[in-house]
Amino acid sequence: MSENTLENSPLTVSRREFITKSAVAAAGIMIVPRFVLGGRGYTAPSDQLVIAGVGVGGKGESDLASFFKSGKARINYLCDVDDRRAANSVKAFPQAKYYKDWRQLFDKEAKNFDAVCVSTPDHNHANVALAAMQLGKHVYVQKPLTHDIYEARVLTEAAKKHKVVTQMGNQGASNDGVRQLREWYDAKLIGDVDTVYCWTDRPVWPQGIPWPNTPGKVPAELDWDLWLGSAPQTNYIDKLVPFNWRGWWEYGTGALGDMGCHLLEAPFRVLDLQYPTAVQASVGSVYVDEFKRGYFPESCPPSSHVVLTFPRTSKTKHDVTVHWMDGGIQPERPAELGSNELFGDGGNGILFVGKKGKMMASTYSANPQLLPLSRTNEVKVKPTLARVPGGADGHYAQWVEACLAGYGNKEVSSPFELAGPLTEALLVANLAIRGYDVRKPNADGKGFAYPGRNLKLDWDARQMRVTNWDEANQFVKREYRQGWTLGA
Repeated sequence: MSENTLENSPLTVSRREFITKSAVAAAGIMIVPRFVLGGRGYTAPSDQLVIAGVGVGGKGESDLASFFKSGKARINYLCDVDDRRAANSVKAFPQAKYYKDWRQLFDKEAKNFDAVCVSTPDHNHANVALAAMQLGKHVYVQKPLTHDIYEARVLTEAAKKHKVVTQMGNQGASNDGVRQLREWYDAKLIGDVDTVYCWTDRPVWPQGIPWPNTPGKVPAELDWDLWLGSAPQTNYIDKLVPFNWRGWWEYGTGALGDMGCHLLEAPFRVLDLQYPTAVQASVGSVYVDEFKRGYFPESCPPSSHVVLTFPRTSKTKHDVTVHWMDGGIQPERPAELGSNELFGDGGNGILFVGKKGKMMASTYSANPQLLPLSRTNEVKVKPTLARVPGGADGHYAQWVEACLAGYGNKEVSSPFELAGPLTEALLVANLAIRGYDVRKPNADGKGFAYPGRNLKLDWDARQMRVTNWDEANQFVKREYRQGWTLGA
C-alpha cells in the first residue's frame, strides 16, 4: 500500500527506519512484534489502505467515516466542489490534503493513494471511477453505479480489465437479510418464483415540475462548472445543490436510482437475475389546468410503475417479472398478511411470490419474513452462506480488507460484476420512463403524439438497445460536455 507522505501524520515512521535504529541500539533483534511498533492493536502504515474521497459531504462524509472506523484505512485526500459540504470531512481528517477538482488530485497525487471513494451526484460517477481504475486504483462508488446504461457496462468491463477491487454503495448487499432470503429460496420453502414486487415511498424531493426560469446566484464556496462536470452547461438554480438534483434527468436517476439498488438487489441475488429482455412503464400525471397535463421532460415523474421481464435462470423454471413502484404506489397486500401487520417497512419493501408461498423484506433486505409471519419462527433452515461481520455497516470494512488483500483474494458483496447488471436493469427501467415523455407534433399541427406510451420495449442486452422503438435508444448513452469525455 502507498506510503504516507503527510508530514503531520502520526503514522509517518516507517518500519525500516524503526528497525534500523533498533538494530544500532541492540544488535541481534531479528523480529519486532507489532505491538512494540505502536501499541497493541496498532496497524502499520504499510498495512493500511490510503483512500482519496471524491465527493466528501453528505453520503460521502459518512462513507469516509465508515472506512476510517474499520481501523485499516487512512483518509489522506479529500475532494469536493463545494467547500460547505466538505467542511465536516475536512474537520474530521485535518491531515488530509484538499482539492476541488478530482482531475488535479489524480494528476498530482496518484502515486500516493491506493483507492478512491466516489460519492458525487450520479452524472459524475462514471468519469471519476473509470479514471481511478485506469490508474490501477480500487474503487467504491455510491449507488447507482452510473447515470447511463452505457456507463454501467463500461465500468463493469473496466473492473475486469484493470483487476481492481470494486464495491457499489448498496450496503444492504452485506446484510444478513439477503442471505436468509437466498437460503429460504434454495430450500424451496416458497417454490419457484416468477413474480417479484419492489416499492418505495420516494421521491422525497420535488419531481414532475418545470425547470425554473430564474437563475440563482452561485454560492461563493461552490465551483458550479466543476459540479456540472459531464452535464451540459446551464445556469445555476437555487436548491438544486446539494440534494434536489436527484429529480432532474441531467444529473440524477430519480427514485429508481436512489432506492432501486437497495430493493432490486435481493431478487438479483436470490434468483440470479442478469439483464432484462423487456420493459414497460406507466407514470403519474401532473395537471396544470383543467384537462391540461403538464409536460416536464427534464424532470423525473412524481410516481411510476415499471414492469421488467427477465429470462429464466438456473434458479427459476420460468421467466421472472419484476414490478417496480415508486411515489407511494404499493402492490396489493398478500392474503397471507394480517390486516394490521406491516407490509415491508411501511414505505418500502420487497415481495417474492412463489408457487408454494411468499416471502418479503424491507429496505436493505432487512427483516426478512416468510408469509404468514408465523412461519418465520416456525421454519428452521441450516445457514449455508457466510455472513458479513457487521452486516450493512460491515460493507465498508469488507471493501477495505479486500483491497488490502488484493484483487481476487477476498470476496466483496457488490463488486461491479454484480452491481453492473443490477444498475443496468434499473436504468433500463428509467429508459422506459423517459420514453413515456418523447413526443412528436401531429401531422395536422394540432397537438402531439407520444409514440413511447403503451409499448412494451424489447431490450437487447448484448447490443444495449431497444429493438422495436429506436427513439428510446437516445437514453442509453448521453452526450458529454466538451472536455469531460468518458475515459479521456
